[in-house]
Amino acid sequence: MALYHIKKLNLEEYYKCNNIWDMGKQPKMVKMFYDELVTGNRITFICLGDNEEFIGEGSLVFRNDDPDYTIPDKRIYLSRMIVKEEYRNRGIGSSILDFLIDYAEQLGYEEIALGVDTGNLNARYLYEKKGFTTVLFIGEDEYGEYTKLLKKLR
Repeated sequence: MALYHIKKLNLEEYYKCNNIWDMGKQPKMVKMFYDELVTGNRITFICLGDNEEFIGEGSLVFRNDDPDYTIPDKRIYLSRMIVKEEYRNRGIGSSILDFLIDYAEQLGYEEIALGVDTGNLNARYLYEKKGFTTVLFIGEDEYGEYTKLLKKLR
């Protein structure tokens, strides 16, 4: 059985996230995420597999222009949680999600919010199973239809 571990992303290794998702397809998002990492507004954790291969990631964002996602010192935003396609359905996403929830609690946040694509039923099921049961908003943006979900941490 393969062993996985989660660690904080070093900025110098950001390009390795391309192993998980095609960074070339979303250059605007790639730059925004990088800038947030540089300023300390985003903290990203990587799930590493055999040979330290990047197989999953998830981020927490402290400040966002959308009050559904962040409220200073109260609500943190879980952003860009993804597992490389061939590693899905092995519990890796669940492990990353548990790690991010625990980390947000340790930072003292009361709530954690996220957005999930309407068509991503597997992710929606996982989020609901982990307590993201309050629907804040259902809408559409440049990437498609999505739902904003909230979980109370304490």
